[in-house]
Amino acid sequence: MSGTLEIDSVYTAYDKADVLQGVSLKVEGGTITCLLGSNGSGKTTLVRSILGLTPPRAGRIVFDGTDITHLPTHRIIAAGIACIPEGRKVFPKLTVEENLRVGGYQERSDKVTSTRLAEILQVFPRLAERRRQLAGTMSGGEQAMVSIGRGLMCAPKLLLVDEPSLGLSPRLVKENFNIIRRISERGITVLLVEQNVHQTLAISHHGFVLSKGRVAASGTPAELASRQDVREAYFG
Repeated sequence: MSGTLEIDSVYTAYDKADVLQGVSLKVEGGTITCLLGSNGSGKTTLVRSILGLTPPRAGRIVFDGTDITHLPTHRIIAAGIACIPEGRKVFPKLTVEENLRVGGYQERSDKVTSTRLAEILQVFPRLAERRRQLAGTMSGGEQAMVSIGRGLMCAPKLLLVDEPSLGLSPRLVKENFNIIRRISERGITVLLVEQNVHQTLAISHHGFVLSKGRVAASGTPAELASRQDVREAYFG
């Protein structure tokens, strides 16, 4: 399993205004790479570009050696990329198990789907206890687990995690980040899109800072934390 993602000089526009302006970065297979940036920096637009939801007007996105720039979203997912969306976005009137099974909709083998479901319920014992519960009645932290588990149901090589700390208590944020670390230890590549700089750098191998649609800085967590401009923007 690799999961290497290369983004080369990507420009993405809404209407005629470029939000991303020549973004280039590389997510090495098997690592946790973080993408830091304030609101409006272009982080979510980059996620949408990777998934084919807002295709770039210029530049290339290459996943494990295959150009996916202009592929439809379902083929990008089939290639091995999954996304945990900002704000979790569970299906509130479906049970926990039904939510999880939605994540494996492209898998045609019931046996494979059941095996993946069992593995995910082992990773998240709380979900196993509540597999028949409607997802909309669960706490924010539990819904975050459902969202992550649903993303894992397609057995991705690369997992895009968009703002996992959003709206969660400090305890649940810490729990979520521990889960992301455990996912990485299973060999899944993670691109972690976040504003919570302290927790994010603590689990990442490499990072990029996005500012006004451009990559403003990159390096190891130690290198990013030592840069004056990054410290002023994120550490106060």
